[in-house]
Amino acid sequence: MSARAASVPAFDWGRVDAMLRRHWYLVRGSWPRIVDLVYWPVVQMLVWGFLTQFMATNSSWIANAFGVLLAGMLLWDACMRSQLSLAICFLEEIWSRNLGHLFVSPLRPAEWIAALMIVSGLRAVVGAGSAMLLCIPLYAYSIFDMGLPFIAFFLALTMTGWAIGLAVSGFVMRQGMGAENVVWGATFLIAPVSCVYYPVETLPGWLQWVAWSIPSTPVFEGMRGVIVDGVFKPELLAAATALNAVYLALGAWYFLASCRKARERGQILQTGE
Repeated sequence: MSARAASVPAFDWGRVDAMLRRHWYLVRGSWPRIVDLVYWPVVQMLVWGFLTQFMATNSSWIANAFGVLLAGMLLWDACMRSQLSLAICFLEEIWSRNLGHLFVSPLRPAEWIAALMIVSGLRAVVGAGSAMLLCIPLYAYSIFDMGLPFIAFFLALTMTGWAIGLAVSGFVMRQGMGAENVVWGATFLIAPVSCVYYPVETLPGWLQWVAWSIPSTPVFEGMRGVIVDGVFKPELLAAATALNAVYLALGAWYFLASCRKARERGQILQTGE
């Protein structure tokens, strides 16, 4: 061992301080990372707080709780799975440093979006569908008993996931990889107001109008109508479809606008792992 190596202390708090400063500057310079620090605790508190509040004041609902909660979880997973699948397909192009190659290929942005949505939909069917099938032998519960409304609900939530996936992919394109964490938790941002496990009436009055402006909310309201009351309400599905059309158009527009902006700024080849 050289004399210089022997003189280096085995443990130096100065080097620890240097790494602490490095991560501090990394977080301080990226507001998406700052938001991520408090994001999950707040979302979990809101979702389970509203659910606990509803169940504490509606004991008669307990009889249907198993089917409603399990169906809500399974359909919510379809929404989350479609969003994550679309965004991950986009991120894989960044991780593999293939983004620049796509932009110089004959591939048109609309064709890229179509491919992302198709792959996302297939992944959602396989992923969420597997969990739905496993519920039959494990819990003697089949979400497929809802019949045709189930297919409509699944498709509506998949479209919601596509809209969110396109929006967060465009956000990462604009902000860089410092915003990557947004991909993993974007769908959960709307979970408290999507009313997955409880009716809209559980929310404070000022928050209910926000809930009805999100396409996932009428889907879950319709799901509870089918399971609890045995009634399918087509007006709720129509509302979800109309909202999905708006948000999907906005998500695609934002994604395409972000691609153009990244190209103008020369960020395409600079984005990677």
